[in-house]
Amino acid sequence: QVQLVESGGGLVQAGDSLRLTCAASGRTFSPYAMGWFRQAPGKEREFVAAISWTGIITYYADSMKGRFTISKDNAKNTMYLQMNSLKPEDTAVYYCAADHTAPQRMGVVGPAYWGQGTQVTVSS
Repeated sequence: QVQLVESGGGLVQAGDSLRLTCAASGRTFSPYAMGWFRQAPGKEREFVAAISWTGIITYYADSMKGRFTISKDNAKNTMYLQMNSLKPEDTAVYYCAADHTAPQRMGVVGPAYWGQGTQVTVSS
């Protein structure tokens, strides 16, 4: 089992930056990819980005490239999502996820492990 806890969400203005954090615990010795998803009000959950166990491979949804950067610190069992130039349409609950799969498949397979989510609200 892997436990995931997100933090760093909040209310920001358009154009601001925000960094989300996901702390992993439990079977952290087992290699798995980690990723971020988001769900806006009235919309389905969508894939944002994923990163490999080593942190070497990253994968982004096409619409997220350029403004979002995923990274991780293996020593701290922590993953990050740096979000720049935020827009009101980025408003959503952001979820951390993990699974024993490749980063490129995180948006396809439906990860086994999920965090509780952190709210990001971007005002115009």
